Amino acid sequence: MKSLLILQQGDKYTSSITISMIIPRFFFLFFVLNIPFMSSSQSTIVTKPHLIILTTGGTIASVNGQPMIDGPALVQAVPDIAEHATITVETFSKIGSSQMTPAHWLRLAQRINQLLQENPNLSGVVITHGTDTMEETAYFLNLSIRSKKPIVLVGSMRSANEISADGPANLLNAVRVAVDENSIGKGVLVVLNEEISAAREVWKTHNRRVETFQSAAGFLGVVDPDQIRYYREPTHPHTHQVTFDVDSISTLPQVEMVMDFTGFDPDILTYFAERDLDGLVIGSFAGGRISGGMLEGMKRAAAKGIPLVIASQVPEGRIIGYPSYPFPVVFAPDLSPKKARILLLLALMKTQDMAELQSFFERY
Repeated sequence: MKSLLILQQGDKYTSSITISMIIPRFFFLFFVLNIPFMSSSQSTIVTKPHLIILTTGGTIASVNGQPMIDGPALVQAVPDIAEHATITVETFSKIGSSQMTPAHWLRLAQRINQLLQENPNLSGVVITHGTDTMEETAYFLNLSIRSKKPIVLVGSMRSANEISADGPANLLNAVRVAVDENSIGKGVLVVLNEEISAAREVWKTHNRRVETFQSAAGFLGVVDPDQIRYYREPTHPHTHQVTFDVDSISTLPQVEMVMDFTGFDPDILTYFAERDLDGLVIGSFAGGRISGGMLEGMKRAAAKGIPLVIASQVPEGRIIGYPSYPFPVVFAPDLSPKKARILLLLALMKTQDMAELQSFFERY
């Protein structure tokens, strides 16, 4: 058997052929021609990228009528992953993503930052996650992970024991994206159905279809059989470009969200106004417009000094020409109410000044 050994000597690379001979079974003798001595400092060993896969649960780990699959078993079920990376698996949780909370987000972000700091040679992190709240977790991490290295969320729409389960292919593709050098510096990514989405822009659009995740600005790229193809960059600052630091805190601000609707009862907001809230996000009609009942309720909340943010419930487009209201309010130009809540959670760690809060929403 012949093998090619690449050596590094100063600024030059030389190659030589080694011949291996099997003497008896499992014993090999290598003869290196023309190289009398090779120190460890001279050799360049080509190794596969190292990834950590954090498993959190979700449909990708689910088997109908049975307990969730453990993290190591989930990864071992896709042996092709080993062709692309050396994998370390860590179980973070075993829950459906409908049970995710801001406390989970905080612990997850802190753990990822810790892993990246402790393992400088780590190529990236893949997170298996349910699709119900994947877009929220992705956006929180997008604003709280301080690294250029790829952070990729992946899930599935079909359980592991369904016909044509999409989990294995999605997981393999997520690993391929995470080790691709062109994924560096693109923020937190969501990979499903051979499509790559930016955390800020992605949202779930269908209860069942595997192509459920869409992006108003279009996908960042695709996962083809032969390569990862990117077509554009994320539109807003993320990860290493943001200033939020969650590593030294134990809790996040308390922020709730209320959706406007026809016939809204202002007493609903009275309930929230009387709670010890740090902020409140209002899901408005298109263009930031609100009902008369919501207007009255927001007056009561504003009188309590609660920072108010208006975000449109309409999934595409932005709020243009902010409406004027008789109390201070921040507008989220093109974030969904759910993602506006996430940004407010983090922005309130820095300020409660309404003008400064508005600047965060214009930037992120």
